[in-house]
Parts: sequence; structure tokens; C-alpha cells
Amino acid sequence: MEFISNYPWYYTLLCLVAGFVFSAALYFRDKQNAERSKGLLYGLAALRFASVSLIALLLLDIFIKRLVNETEKPVIILAQDNSSSITAGKDSVQLKTEYVKALNSFINAVKDKYDVKAYQFDSEVKPSETFDFKGKETDISKLFIDLENNYANKNIGAIVLATDGIYNKGTNPLYSIHKFNAPIYTIALGDTIPLKDAWIQSINHNQVAYLGNSFPAEVVLNAIDLKDKAVTVSVIHDGKTLKSENITINSNSYSSTLNFLLDADKSGIQKYTITISTLDEDKNKQNNTQSFMIDVIDNREKVLILANAPHPDIAALEQSIASSQTYEVEVALVNEFTKPLKPYSLIIIHQVNTIPQRISNELNVNNQSVFFINSSSKAGFNNKTNEVEGVYDKTFSLFTLSDDLKNYIKNFPAVISPFKNHQAPNGANTLISQRIGVVDTDEPLMTFMESNGIKTCHFSGDGLWRWRMRDFADHNNHNLFNELISKTVQYLSVKADKSFFRVFTKKIINENESIDFTAEVYNQSYELVTEPDVTLILKDSKGKAYNYTFSKKQTMYSLSAGQFAAGEYSYEAKVKYGDKLYTKSGMVIIKEIISEKINTVANHQLLFQISKQSGGKLVYANQLEQLQKEILASDSIKSITYSHKQLTDLVNLKWIFFIILALLATEWFLRKYNGKV
Repeated sequence: MEFISNYPWYYTLLCLVAGFVFSAALYFRDKQNAERSKGLLYGLAALRFASVSLIALLLLDIFIKRLVNETEKPVIILAQDNSSSITAGKDSVQLKTEYVKALNSFINAVKDKYDVKAYQFDSEVKPSETFDFKGKETDISKLFIDLENNYANKNIGAIVLATDGIYNKGTNPLYSIHKFNAPIYTIALGDTIPLKDAWIQSINHNQVAYLGNSFPAEVVLNAIDLKDKAVTVSVIHDGKTLKSENITINSNSYSSTLNFLLDADKSGIQKYTITISTLDEDKNKQNNTQSFMIDVIDNREKVLILANAPHPDIAALEQSIASSQTYEVEVALVNEFTKPLKPYSLIIIHQVNTIPQRISNELNVNNQSVFFINSSSKAGFNNKTNEVEGVYDKTFSLFTLSDDLKNYIKNFPAVISPFKNHQAPNGANTLISQRIGVVDTDEPLMTFMESNGIKTCHFSGDGLWRWRMRDFADHNNHNLFNELISKTVQYLSVKADKSFFRVFTKKIINENESIDFTAEVYNQSYELVTEPDVTLILKDSKGKAYNYTFSKKQTMYSLSAGQFAAGEYSYEAKVKYGDKLYTKSGMVIIKEIISEKINTVANHQLLFQISKQSGGKLVYANQLEQLQKEILASDSIKSITYSHKQLTDLVNLKWIFFIILALLATEWFLRKYNGKV
């Protein structure tokens, strides 16, 4: 033990001198004390000397430096798979009763010697010594990642992993075990014997379809030990069978992909169910049915291309815009077009120098966005032209482009641009500037403007079709050109939402996810406010209501309603601001997760590999007592003693305070008792 101070050593002597002077002046300077017993005076002086000296020493910031030894018991981590596949086999009752009881006995026995940390895991990891086996997904790799984060540099004696080895989320857990310098003992649960089974492995489908269109659904069908059996695969919607296909299983390990083309004839979120007809030999009928949902949009955005004459640019634009399936493109010659413009979200005007007065008037009345391509909204161009290439303008900020496109713009071939020496007008956002020869200029090739809520884009070049062809020649696809056009069209066609109350949430979520909402409230000046309370009522299909109040953030509102069972839920949000009541309503569809029902055959080979590579051992559910004895007797699981230097401020030692208090109290009592006070 060593004393350290920020002051020179002789300050300690000064503290002792201060105690001596204080006590001497108090008890030996007063002549009346000469009548007192010298033993009493010396005793009182000693008490005062000690208390004053100690108090003075505390003012010197003295630290005690000492070597401290700490012993850390080994940590035994028990991780129990809490997913539903654990109890999907024929021994489910035994697992829920006898196994859980034996596991608790194991935990209690090992606790006496080691520090036991118990966890349950499925798609998430939680500390727990109780298990209900209701998890919807299994992610063993996440378990190892969480354990690594929580127990880095800790004395992990062993990890006990109790699972059936089935994982349907995350990566192969074998890739994560090298992070631990501890053996992993695996408790093998579940049944490795495949049952006779026919099941739907997966359904691949679009997330969005448009009313009146058709969309594909790809169904992967698997079967085990059902050779020569016949099944019917059906597609059901609103209780009606839309499509069906008869399948003869021609092998004991059968897999087939079926393709169905379905009609989107009803708008909104639609639920489709794929079923396999039931066989008596099928031992797991839970995985014979699987549903998927698709959002059917009742109309696509309409884009109108008005051209002065036929041109290769028009075909390039039409194919690029239509590739996203979000827009419906119509092409017409400007002088022959007689329809109203209002139904169109965006008007593209190609090489029209003089816009007909009727069209110009309608554009102004409707406040519609316009994409001018080598056209003019005012005066016509002269006949002088330049060959110009494009350069991405790094100051552009209206929307984002991929790095691949930003870097590739300079590789697009030159276009023919009218000769005009002008800068971009004030308020313009230039996406692509002109490069003439080897000189980068400030003249815009593609620029955006917004005035009074009307968005416009000007591309002052002829030859966009060459850009599409060059993209295909270099990449064997049109992805970069399509990105440029689709991002432009999307920005121009999106209408600003000017409502004073907005509510946002996902339309379709999984049953293991929370339903989260955000909301925004605006005042009449269209500024975000958070003064009023926003409430929400969530109702299930049976009419049961759940009431919530949003939490207020700095500029918005948020609400996490929690997890709900699979089904359809409606919501209505309300806010009263001033004398007006605003409401927003919608639907949320919660999808059932069936990952644990698809594959119920335990993978004990994976568990064997985990134990072997980590230096552990695989045991079965009825061998927990054997595992307990092995862990308790292991010579490699030891406590670790750490030695480290510890600095303690003398002021923080409570016993010194009590010593000073005792000294002063004793002195006061003796003075009181002897009539000195």
C-alpha cells in the first residue's frame, strides 16, 4: 500500500504541526487549565490533535495506491432454442415437461460453482430461464453475435446450446463459433428422421400489381417419401379456387416449381392462398398451406409524350419509363393531340419549338409538370448546334443517383445541342452540364426548375437514344439509362402532399414485428407543429379496439403499437388543431410467419460440427445429468484472478469520517463530564 499526494511531503508535517498548535493553544495556553489534571489535559489535547490533523490531511488530496486481486468465476452460458419447431415432433409433451424440468435442475446444480447466464433465442435473443417454444423464426448466428458483444473479454467457461439445429434466418452458425475461446456443448433436440411430407417450400411473387394486369406467382413444391402419390396444388382468393394443377410425385425426394399467372381484378391488399391437397400418408399437414399478399394499385400514373415528329428518342423514353411498370405511357404528335391533359401526371414535350396555345393554356391551368426535351417553352431555337457530352454536376440535390450512374454519365455519347451561350437561371438545379471537346462548361444540358409548385426539366439535346444503346453495349442492360429517366420522371410526376395531417405506416408486416406509426401535423403556414395530441384507434377483424396516443418528438409524432397476431387491422388517427378536426384512416395486414412449419427435421449433424470444432460435445435431452457432471469436473473451466492497481481518495474512506467523529465526540464527552465545557 502506498500514499500519493499532489502536494510535497512536508505538507503532511504542516498538518501535524497545525494539529499540535491548535490543541496546545486550546488546552495549555489557558491558565485556568492549570487546575485540571495533567492526564486529562494531555488526553483532551491528544484527541484534538488527532482530529485536527486528520481533517487537515483530508485537504491534501491524498490517495491510497494498493494492489487488488479480484477473482472472476467462469461464466456458463445456456442458450435454449425457443422456436416452435422444437415441439413440432412426436415428443413435444416430453420436451415441455420432463426436459424443461431436467434443464432447470441442470441450471441450479451448475449455479453453485459457476456464474450461469441463461438465454432464450429464436429470431431475437433474450435473457430468460423460462421457455414457451413459440418463436416464429430461428437465427442461431445472431445468438453468437449477441454473446460475443456481451461477453467480450469475459471468462466464458463453456456455452451450452440447446436446439434442433434448424435455422431459417441468418447465416450458417459454423461461421461464428471461432469468435469464442470456449467449448460449445450442444443439446440435440427434435427428430432427425424425415416424415412423409409434402409441403410448399416458398412462393415468389411481386409486391405490387396494377388493377387489370396479370402477375406471376412461382410456387416451389417439395415432398419426401411420397413417390407415385398425386396431389393438387390450388390457388385460392376470397374463398374461390382461381387456378389448380395436378402433380404426380415421381421420386422420394421430390422438388418442383409451378408457375401461376393470376389476374389482379380487385384493388387494395389482396391475400392469395396456395394449398396442397391432403394425403393420408402426409404426417405434417401444417405446411400444406401458405399465403402471400400483394398490393393491387387501382391505377398507374399516366405519362404523355407529345412529339413534333417520330424520333428514336421517343422509343427510348417509352421503353425506359414503362420498364418500371409504375407508369402508363402514351405517345402522340403534338398537332394531332386533342384529349385533355389533366389525367396525366407528367407531360414530356419532345422537339417542339412552338407549343400550341391550347396545350400551353391547359398546362398553366392544371399546374402540370413538364419535361422539355430539345424543346422550348418560349422562343424557338436557332439553327446552330454543338456536339456536347454530359458531366454530372456534384451540386445537384433534388434526388440521388447511384455512384455507378454518376461516374458513367461522362461516358454517354455526345448529343446535338442548340448553340446557346447561357447560364442556368436562378433557382435552377443542374443535373448534367455540357462538356464541349475537353472543356467542362457551366452551361446546363439537363436542369430542373420549380416555380409556384410547378416542376419542369429541360434537356437541351438530341440523341437520348444513343445513351440507351451505349448503356446496353457496355453493360448488356439498360439499367443506368433507365435509372436516369425513372428518377427524373418520378421527381417530376410526384405531387406534393399539402394535407395538414399525415400518418405513415407499413401496409404489410410480419407477425413478429411491431406496428409502428409516424405522424406529422402542419399549421396554416405549413410549418410542422407538435402542440396538439394525436390519438389512434386500432381495430382487429372482430372489432376489438386498441387506443393509443402518439409520443411527441421535436418535429413529428411516433407510436409503436407492439406486436399483434396475424390478420387484418384498421386504424383511424385523429388530431384537433385550432377549431379543425383532422382524421386519417387505413389498413394494416399482419402476415403469419410459417418458417418453423416448413422444415421440422432436426439437423444434428450441424450441432455435431459446432461441438467438434469448438472442443465441446454433443449430448441428447436425456443426458443432461451426464453433461452436468462433465462441466462440473472440467479442469479447463477455471476461475481467473486479476490483479490491478487501485487508487482510492482518502476522503472517500468512510471509516476515517467515523474516526474523526469518534475523536470529537469523545473529547466533547470528557470536557462535559469534567466541567470543561
